[in-house]
Amino acid sequence: MKAIVHDSYGSAEVLQFRDVGKPEVAEGQVLVRVHAAGVDRGVWHIMTGLPYPIRLAGYGLRTPKNPVLGSDIAGVVEAVGDGVTRFVPGDEVFGIGKGSYAEYALASEDKLAHKPANLSFEQAAGVPISGLTALQGLRDHGQIKPGQHVLVIGASGGVGTFAVQLAKAFGAEVTAVCSTSKVEMVRALGADHVIDYKGADFSDGSQRYDLILDIGGNASLSRLRRALKAEGTLVIAGGETGGRWLGGYDRQMRAGMLSRFVGQNLKTYICRENYEDLLVLKELIEAGKVTPAIDRIYSLDQTCFAFQYLGEGKARGKIIITI
Repeated sequence: MKAIVHDSYGSAEVLQFRDVGKPEVAEGQVLVRVHAAGVDRGVWHIMTGLPYPIRLAGYGLRTPKNPVLGSDIAGVVEAVGDGVTRFVPGDEVFGIGKGSYAEYALASEDKLAHKPANLSFEQAAGVPISGLTALQGLRDHGQIKPGQHVLVIGASGGVGTFAVQLAKAFGAEVTAVCSTSKVEMVRALGADHVIDYKGADFSDGSQRYDLILDIGGNASLSRLRRALKAEGTLVIAGGETGGRWLGGYDRQMRAGMLSRFVGQNLKTYICRENYEDLLVLKELIEAGKVTPAIDRIYSLDQTCFAFQYLGEGKARGKIIITI
């Protein structure tokens, strides 16, 4: 089968489009004929092997353990392994797999769900990781409530576009932070207020929020806390400082330690990939409350260009690979 492979860590130039062996389905697994796959910062870090702790997380110390990239997946079930009960060949599915930048990929049964009926494969491939990250950040860690004032920092990216819509679906008043060129797109997602960070400062004291979801930002904890109510909750979903060792995660660690000594609740988390939350997203999508924001679609052999575009920081929502 055709696949995108990286035999070494590095920038998009390490990606190769070539033939590899078709994966064999095992117990509890589903073999998916991939129609589309999503591009996100998580896969970028796996491609580059940075920050270094990602290599210790099982991706390979010196070279990639699994050379085929890709996690977000949407496609059709080709075969199922022993013990799989929720899916049969021919089912249209979306979720999180292993090596989804290929014609076929494996996924655990508990990381797949039936594709939302009102989405194309390309749209569905943009949902899993970004949608789950936004959902869990707001619901589980932010404990969002109707009527709260919520600030979403990084609102125009893959996770942010879901966070804005989900916060509205949960009944919050949403203020979104993004760059000038993305203001209208974010407003169209349903944000009540949009702050262009190039011309205004969300931490200027004019507004304090019940809940702040900071996605991949680099604002200091002091700035974030100035924008947060005395007993508000800050949830940090990522950080992109470019550091080779911590890559911005030092901010999350400081937040966790500081939270013990202040009235504000300062949190971070890692997304839990699970079937149950995929169903929650599916229901919200089919109800018309959430729609994936897709920026660009690339063919499999153009994956390197998709990652170059991601690296430029210009994406408005999700970037998709179609197979």
